[in-house]
Amino acid sequence: MATKRRVLVVDIGGNNIKLLASGQKTARKVPSGPHLTPRQLVARVRPVVADWKYDAVSIGYPGVVRDNRVAIEPVNLGRGWTRFDFTKAFKRPVRVINDAAMQALGSYTGSGRMLFLGLGTGLGSALVVDGVVCPAEMSTLYWKNGRTLEELLGIRGLERAGKKRWRTYLEQVVARLRHALQVDDVVIGGGNAKKLKVAPVGARLGDNANAFEGGFRLWERPRRRR
Repeated sequence: MATKRRVLVVDIGGNNIKLLASGQKTARKVPSGPHLTPRQLVARVRPVVADWKYDAVSIGYPGVVRDNRVAIEPVNLGRGWTRFDFTKAFKRPVRVINDAAMQALGSYTGSGRMLFLGLGTGLGSALVVDGVVCPAEMSTLYWKNGRTLEELLGIRGLERAGKKRWRTYLEQVVARLRHALQVDDVVIGGGNAKKLKVAPVGARLGDNANAFEGGFRLWERPRRRR
C-alpha cells in the first residue's frame, strides 16, 4: 500500500506566512511584509519547519497563478515571484495556487457549485464546481456606484462606508452573485469576515484554517486547470 503523501502548506499573507504540515496540530507563522521576496520566504520558512517531515509543498499565493506558476508580480509584496523556482528551492514537488482558491477548496463540502469570497485588504474569490477549483477575479467587476467590488468590499470600502453600510453592500453583492452564478453555497472568509455579526442570507462564514485543508487537498485529487 502506498504511503500517504505528507504536505507542507504555506499560506502567504500580508503580515504573516502561516504554516502547517500533515499530522501537525498547531500552525506556525513567520513574518511576511510588503518587501517579501520568494527567496526570503523560503529562507524564513525552511528553518521553522525543519523538524517537520513533508514530501510536497502547497503554496497559497495572493495573486494570479497559471500553470502552477505565479503569473503576475504581486502588488503588496516584493519582486521576483514570476521567475522563481519553488521546487528547486524547497527540494520537493511544489504546487502553487491562488490563496483564495486554496481556502475555497478547503471550504468545499463535496458537491455542487460553491462561491468563495475572501474579505481582506482586497477581495479574493474563487468557484468550486463539482470538486474542481476555478479561480475567479470577482474583485474587478463594477458595482452600480462605479466602484469595483474590491473597492466596495475591501478594507478601503469598509473604512469609507463604515461597518453597517459595508455589511449591507456585502448582502447585496452575495445575492446578485448567487443568482448570476447559480451557486448552491456561498462561503465568506478572509480576515474581515470576523467583522460580520452573521453571514448574509444564503451564505455561511468560513474559517481561515480551511486554507490548510485546501493545501492538503491539492495533492489528494487530480490537478485542476489553472
